Amino acid sequence: MFDSGLYKRNKIYSYAINAENPTGGRGCGGRSASPLGVARKGSPCFRNVRPGEVVTLADIKGTGKITHIWATVDDRTSDSERFVLRDLVLRMYWDGEAYPSVEVPLGDFFCNGFGETYLVESIPVSVVPSRGFNCFFPMPFGKSALITLENQHAEDIPAFFYQIDYTLGDDVDEDTFYFHARWRRENPTMLKKDYTVLDDVRGEGAYIGTFIAMSTLSRYWYGEGEMKFYLDGDSDFPTICGTGMEDYFGGSWSFAKQDGGKTVERTFNSPFLGYPFYSRHDENLHNNYHNDDCPPMRAFYRWHLMDPVYFKKDIRVTLQQIGVCHKGLFERQDDLSSVAYWYQSEPHVAFPALVPVEERWPR
Repeated sequence: MFDSGLYKRNKIYSYAINAENPTGGRGCGGRSASPLGVARKGSPCFRNVRPGEVVTLADIKGTGKITHIWATVDDRTSDSERFVLRDLVLRMYWDGEAYPSVEVPLGDFFCNGFGETYLVESIPVSVVPSRGFNCFFPMPFGKSALITLENQHAEDIPAFFYQIDYTLGDDVDEDTFYFHARWRRENPTMLKKDYTVLDDVRGEGAYIGTFIAMSTLSRYWYGEGEMKFYLDGDSDFPTICGTGMEDYFGGSWSFAKQDGGKTVERTFNSPFLGYPFYSRHDENLHNNYHNDDCPPMRAFYRWHLMDPVYFKKDIRVTLQQIGVCHKGLFERQDDLSSVAYWYQSEPHVAFPALVPVEERWPR
């Protein structure tokens, strides 16, 4: 997985942008003063990001590549505490484009769905204690890179910490694909109609990952639906059709084990696929409230880093909602959110507007 360029002479220069060096300039880091003096942790974060405010995290000019993004947020607000991660919207624009190539709620981008926080231990995305979000997808740009964060929460965000590591001088040409990510939700999904993970992609590229956050709204096993990839003009039937949802995410037999005659689901993290989160409870620690009637919530990721799905003209990705019970297979409806990650040639088709914040919150 490591680039052979690690040990070869090159013309690449390393930079980082954060609140201590918002321009990434040479010799410009850590100049702010704190009560300890100049250059003693004077500006570690953005403070009090107001409702409706869009802050610029990075505005980079030149030819280069983003190599790592780290972020964390103080989301201790007085109301709707757990929804902050879906109320903050991360956007990325390459080479001065008018429409973002990435538009995803902050938590979901880092595979933390439902506004919840939990550990993710994979190659490109890692979430570590406590709420430390990391992304290692390489993101090349030919002329510029603009990354913003919008606060669509009802209150100020007390503090937002981040760092964007990048290089300049990379080899970016007309054959370079650009990083994209898009969020969707259906609540509930439509009966007998496959859930759309990604559509309206035109151009050449490679599909590299899927994140699914599912609240199951029907009884019995939920994961018989097949993941489908419609490539380069496929219409009624796809070129790639999987054998089941748990199979696509690398598992089998319901991710379950038998414990004292009871079937128990098992979560897991691995480098390229995982089931990091499962909860049947609605817990609001701020109000000391616990409710067992919450629909079960599950989160999954699958990275196609070793097996990218290439397309030359277009791609559409869907997931069936099919379950199984003692009577056999049945069509079902659930609450599904997803992030699709892919690389493609520019320009890209503009994304539909994100749904309002209230329609992003978990049940």
